[in-house]
Amino acid sequence: MSSNDPLQSVSAPETFWTTTNIAEAFPGVMTPLSATVWGPPSERALRNVFHSFGVLSKRETGLPADEDRALNVFNGRAAVNLTEFCRLFDRMPGTSGPAFIEHVFHVTLPDDQLPARSRRRWPAIAAKTPLTILRAPGAARRARQETQRWWRVEIEGHRAWTGEAARQHFVDAYDRFEVNLVVHQTTFFRLVQPIYHQLSELAAEAGMDGARLMTGHSGHEETAVIDDLWKLSRDRMALSEFLSRHGYHGPHEGEISATVWREDPAPIERLVKHYAELDDDAHPAVAEAAGAADRRRAEAELLAALSRPRRLKAKQIFRLAERWLPLRGVGKVAFLQSLDVARAASRQLGVRLAEESVLADPDDINYLTASELIDGLPAGVRDVVAERRELREHYLSLEMPSNWQGMPPAVKAAPPEVRTVTVLTGQGVSPGVIEGPVRVVTDPATAEVEAGEILVAHTTDPSWASVMYLASALVVDIGGLLSHAAVVARELSIPCVMGTNDGTLVLNTGDLCRVDGKAGTVEILSRSAAADIPT
Repeated sequence: MSSNDPLQSVSAPETFWTTTNIAEAFPGVMTPLSATVWGPPSERALRNVFHSFGVLSKRETGLPADEDRALNVFNGRAAVNLTEFCRLFDRMPGTSGPAFIEHVFHVTLPDDQLPARSRRRWPAIAAKTPLTILRAPGAARRARQETQRWWRVEIEGHRAWTGEAARQHFVDAYDRFEVNLVVHQTTFFRLVQPIYHQLSELAAEAGMDGARLMTGHSGHEETAVIDDLWKLSRDRMALSEFLSRHGYHGPHEGEISATVWREDPAPIERLVKHYAELDDDAHPAVAEAAGAADRRRAEAELLAALSRPRRLKAKQIFRLAERWLPLRGVGKVAFLQSLDVARAASRQLGVRLAEESVLADPDDINYLTASELIDGLPAGVRDVVAERRELREHYLSLEMPSNWQGMPPAVKAAPPEVRTVTVLTGQGVSPGVIEGPVRVVTDPATAEVEAGEILVAHTTDPSWASVMYLASALVVDIGGLLSHAAVVARELSIPCVMGTNDGTLVLNTGDLCRVDGKAGTVEILSRSAAADIPT
């Protein structure tokens, strides 16, 4: 990544990349400010986390050369280095690189990408991991509580910041963002993902659907948003209180230039009207209780199918799952709130610089880099902004594959080729069979989802949970077992199929479909009379 073009990186010819799953946070072409707020902090956080596990030595924690980074950006799109992640997880006992990549990204690496499994770091891992695991849950919860308090204070006062004050608040948010990324990644990689892996292996051993073991755990951050929306729709919570809890969420919330709910609550006001139309027996607690009951039945079925020694291990994993799986979103809230303060600070700095005629428009701040906001603006700042804006427009005109090796092929976007099929296949991640009309949604901010419709999306982020609650089933183009939509679907006890690749192109709003969340199939029963434009 060069300072002239923060949206383009370099790859080694053999490295395998994907945009799958990371598109939950970055569904399109990033702005230069977003790319650089996320880039170096994410890479440093990742390497320090794996050092805390003993997987990486201290020497390996430095920021590597561009082509060796685990996280990067190509043609404006965020991408994950699957070759590097496979190497990291193949150093760890109890899991493997291919298993991690399948669970998180629903991608299978080519055979020539699979590294030799290494046990060289196992003594260091054995020495460091127990303490890391012991500290991680408390660290995640403390980061959540402390950041929530800090976020509320910062957001309440941000409009009064001068240019220099806004710059300093941006620095503080940038630093806290990296710290909270460490907390989140520690929780996810050392607690959440290994438990999913163990549950999947136990279920496979017993010939069961593993998704049933992964639901019904109370305390998920995404379902807390739904609970509060329900209260809002029943006049048991004021909009101001809802925004003071969840206002950092919003469509494309991982992009720093995006508009979140605290800035524009119109999407919430529309959703509340739909929630208000639901019967009282549609309370979120009903779905949560049903999911918990089904999980307990699945646990009993699994225990009955295992030998006595295996049952002891399974019971221990069940206890850890109940404690650890809800932590998946706790650290995420902390880093999203940190990002939101950086958003508020950069917005205010853009306003001040435009007032001083340094920038032509406040939005131009999004075409500078994080280091330029922290260390000083570049010479000829208006020309730099204009050049980067032109480059981003170019990247917006390109299309890219979801997975590739080396530098990505990038061609001018063309009208998509729509397949004529009767059945779509993907990964079943939340069991159940539902028939109903489809609603294809490309933007949750303007979506008008009716209760009982099958929600079809390209990808989702936490702001989608409130829309998902209205749906009877979910179908998502990209992602896997640990994707955001999959987790929310399991907690809401609704069928979900991930990784259909082109469901948003094949299906039209109004199509009647049957979704099988166990088999991973979407059967088109009848087409709508008129192909509606996706919402």
